[in-house]
Amino acid sequence: MSGAALIWAPFEDEDSAAKVADALLDEGLIACCNMIPVKSRFVWQGERGEGEEVGALFKTRADLLHRAVARLEELHPYDTPAVSGWTCQAAGGETLAWLAGIGPMLRES
Repeated sequence: MSGAALIWAPFEDEDSAAKVADALLDEGLIACCNMIPVKSRFVWQGERGEGEEVGALFKTRADLLHRAVARLEELHPYDTPAVSGWTCQAAGGETLAWLAGIGPMLRES
């Protein structure tokens, strides 16, 4: 069984994060997305800025990590999204069993 992995990406709002999360869920690349309001301070194109965003923490399997990151970058509305993914050194047995069941889902119409 593959291990667990996490992906972090900020979004401009909850709607854009939810749209990407739904696509990744439907494509079987993630098992879950937690959306968290965050206050950001950053440097972008040589200018310092700050703003409110929605941070998204995606849960997936280690063997899907690179595919999920690449697809998230394709779907993300930012021109240059800050997407970071990493494998987990430890995960609970129930979490690993849950992640093992990731697969394409059919959306209800």
